[in-house]
Amino acid sequence: MSNLKTLNPMTTIHGLYRSYQNKSTKPSIVVEAYLAEIERLNPRLGAYQNIWADAALEMAAAADKSLAAGFTAGPFYGVPYALKDIFNVKGRVTTCGSAAMLDNIASTTATTVQRLAAAGGIILGKTKTVECAFGGWGTNQKMGTPMNPWDMETHRIPGGSSSGTAVAVASGMAPCGMGSDTGGSIRLPAAYCGLVGLKITAGRLPLDGIMPLSQSLDTPGPIAQTVLDCLIMFDVLDGREGWKIIQDMDNNDGLYAVMNRGVAGLRLGSLIDSERQQCSDEMLASYDMALNRLRAMGADIVPFQNPVSYGDMADDNGMITAVEAFCNHRHFYKNPDLPMDEDVRKRMLSGEQYHAHDYFRVLQRRKETMAGFNDAMRGFDALVMPSSTSTAPALADVDQAVSPGYFTRPFNFLEMCGLSLPINLASDGMPTSIQIVGKAHDEAMCLRVGAALERDLPPIGRPVLS
Repeated sequence: MSNLKTLNPMTTIHGLYRSYQNKSTKPSIVVEAYLAEIERLNPRLGAYQNIWADAALEMAAAADKSLAAGFTAGPFYGVPYALKDIFNVKGRVTTCGSAAMLDNIASTTATTVQRLAAAGGIILGKTKTVECAFGGWGTNQKMGTPMNPWDMETHRIPGGSSSGTAVAVASGMAPCGMGSDTGGSIRLPAAYCGLVGLKITAGRLPLDGIMPLSQSLDTPGPIAQTVLDCLIMFDVLDGREGWKIIQDMDNNDGLYAVMNRGVAGLRLGSLIDSERQQCSDEMLASYDMALNRLRAMGADIVPFQNPVSYGDMADDNGMITAVEAFCNHRHFYKNPDLPMDEDVRKRMLSGEQYHAHDYFRVLQRRKETMAGFNDAMRGFDALVMPSSTSTAPALADVDQAVSPGYFTRPFNFLEMCGLSLPINLASDGMPTSIQIVGKAHDEAMCLRVGAALERDLPPIGRPVLS
């Protein structure tokens, strides 16, 4: 169920930055408000694994003093956020969503978290994840599955594996958060929870200090309320200095200028008929509505003849994930006495069945497919397709043998970037979403198309949390 009010600026990174600058609020007030919402909602929604209230309040008080003295490290300064519990913070537990790792204290802090800290970000706590980040539905047998806040009566899946981060942001328990994406683990929870999620090009951001699922495919990135907020977090994560980000924002320069260019004259690839058949009728209706909006704004929408089916690439992505995940985590899942999630155990142990020649054959096929796909993309600025094949199902209806990443896994396989963006609400009251896929290192195009759609579409509102 939705509340169709527009976004409160206090729930966005950009809004908080402007509010701090005009002194209409300060970080301590904001952090206290989010901690109050966590206390109120988390027992029901189950987004957070650990809440770091004392540390967050201490950091907020320090940020108050700095801002009062006229100092800011950039637009993320004093902004609270939720951190997926596969990112290490030195001296803190990283459970990776597993009851077997409740005592796993990190000896280092992930580089991406260090960059957010240097920019002044304040961690509210660690959020729940699918065990070892291996699953697109967002379920967790042992540690609990967060509840999608768009349906407060039926427990619907939040999407995974960055399940807790998406639920925290969608429910107002954080303005933004960090996730990771190996086959859709940012884009799927963003889609199912009515948020914006940015999957960044493979290799662009450092992975050190993040639990590896599949080193060949893993990418960290933001989940937020708006395209602009995702861009701000992306800039911080990409290592840009705060003053440069502010300069570009204030002068409408760099990526911030690109976001305002619209889509007129762009050639965007849509789904061919055989790929459309993967989607529910309501998802297709939302998708076609978004395509019509893009056409009306001047984009040229042309069916994209993908040289390999998205299903085949999704399967190959799944195979690489299983092999590398088994290599990384087999010591947990080969031990029947450890309290592991049995759905994840089945996926993990599937990686043992492959031989070295199977794995290297898929890696070679990956290179060939990437080359063929890049050739097919010539003349196209981006691709547009649904983020998921349907809206979020009830937890009781999930088939763990099937991945929801039909349209997301292929682009990890292809080392491309992508943005999930909410379109509207389906008849069941759940969000629908579109995915904008860009060529490698062309996050700017994803953000540009996403921003144009975001401006053109009416807001889907926020879930009613009663």
